[in-house]
Amino acid sequence: MASITLLLPERSRLPGALPAAAARALGRADREQGQAGSDAQLRRHFLLPEQWSAAALTRQLDCGDAAGALWLRADPAHVAPDINGARLLGWGEGLGVDQADTDALLPTLRPLFGDAGLQLDAPHPARWYLRLPHGIRLPEFTAPEEAAGEDLFAVLPQGSSDEARRWRALITEVQVLLHHHPWNRERAAQGRPAINALWFWGGGTVPEQVRGPYMNVRSRDPLLQALARAAGASIATPADPGTGVVGDSLVDLRHLRTLEVFALQALPPLLRSMARGEYDALLLDFEDGTRFRLTRGQRWRWWRRPLAALAE
Repeated sequence: MASITLLLPERSRLPGALPAAAARALGRADREQGQAGSDAQLRRHFLLPEQWSAAALTRQLDCGDAAGALWLRADPAHVAPDINGARLLGWGEGLGVDQADTDALLPTLRPLFGDAGLQLDAPHPARWYLRLPHGIRLPEFTAPEEAAGEDLFAVLPQGSSDEARRWRALITEVQVLLHHHPWNRERAAQGRPAINALWFWGGGTVPEQVRGPYMNVRSRDPLLQALARAAGASIATPADPGTGVVGDSLVDLRHLRTLEVFALQALPPLLRSMARGEYDALLLDFEDGTRFRLTRGQRWRWWRRPLAALAE
């Protein structure tokens, strides 16, 4: 029989009192604590090398040409000044970037990167890439999900190395070009935020091997789709239901932001399905590292008290 795993956000993002059925089921579940963070959460479900590249994986998903090259994501972004400096407030699909934006901005930026020996392209409006020369040394870049809302100075490449200084200078040149670009006035007139930066992250090459236990992965996240494809799983998205292959399944619900959607819409049908014997186990994996494992036999743990809230 199969199992279903739900990838979920940090429990703090789903505050409130659990409904009775969910409270009872989670109170009787087995619970364990793992490492927090998005990288650790993905590593619980996919066997990856110590250093792996989100840019190369999503490039392979988008274009199929990532092998044999070094890649860096260069996603369109919006940064805004505040009293202490500036902060990343949006990037990629969150900015509503479309092909018209790419067509307007990419020709202005390409010569800047070409002069530095880098090749910029955008096979998807929200996912831009730099192809880098082999042997180039990269500083440490911060993923946008981790940098969002933080002081920009704290999440840009740090240190006094030549690489860090070179990339900080390039980031500044990009911001100057985009700040003065007339297309951003068009976006402002349409009530959309300016694309006034590129966010660099996820650098590296395609991993030699990605392994995972799942036959099916359902997600709207391109990175998780890329991991699933590399591991040989069937991929389902909101637009494509996939092949329906029977087997262990991973379902990505990290976008949830209300307890009601999780506890009243997502969880109850899964509990009923498990009670009917349609699968063996349900694993809830939260980004803060907390995991609940639910099985049919736990219904006999009537002495355990219900869980009042996820954060309990």
